[in-house]
Amino acid sequence: MTKKNDSKYSILLPTYNEKENLPIIVWLLVTCMEKGEYDYEIIIIDDGSPDGTLEVAKQLEKIYGKEKIVLRPREKKLGLGTAYLHGLKHSTGDFIIIMDADLSHHPKFIPQMIALQGAVDYDVVTGTRYAGDGGVYGWDFKRKLISRGANFLTQLLLRPRVSDLTGSFRLYKKSVLEKLVSSCVSKGYVFQMEMMVRARQLGYSIGEVPITFVDRVYGESKLGGSEIFQFVKALLYLFATT
Repeated sequence: MTKKNDSKYSILLPTYNEKENLPIIVWLLVTCMEKGEYDYEIIIIDDGSPDGTLEVAKQLEKIYGKEKIVLRPREKKLGLGTAYLHGLKHSTGDFIIIMDADLSHHPKFIPQMIALQGAVDYDVVTGTRYAGDGGVYGWDFKRKLISRGANFLTQLLLRPRVSDLTGSFRLYKKSVLEKLVSSCVSKGYVFQMEMMVRARQLGYSIGEVPITFVDRVYGESKLGGSEIFQFVKALLYLFATT
């Protein structure tokens, strides 16, 4: 098969209780990457899900093969930043794509990210819900308010020149992601925001692709009161130190 380019893309999928969503997102990813004739691997980092997510992942490995589905589970939840670091260690791609496994991010935007990165040689391409024809579907007013409020506060305090700071659908040059992950101190929800702040600090170029975000169909959101408290705390820490 003739590839569109010579690059390989490692897609990192951190999972926790995503038994229903995982087969669908993997199928969508495989369909998208095969159609685009990209060289790719999907690295599933399951953090000890009690719902049987890992067993589902093992079935997917049998269906699509070990070259395409790479299982790198961990025993328990250890935070998003360390999940990416863990996946990075086992990745063989030139570029790393990070996204949620809960179907809130549609793989159809990946070719746009790849094309934009290739056209300008960006270090990072991030999906944005808050520019162009991007948007959010399925959220109640409270969730939208929290997300917009978090974004606005961060823009005001840190001026990172990125329209969507808390999104988690991004494409990185592998070396850039390694550097950013090692320089970040945050965990969980705040981690994505700090990645963009550090990227600007280190002089990396960032491109944006408008995406539509759809709230999860199966399972429960991981965002709660403690995450919001941690976000505000981390925002003030970044404001004081960057």
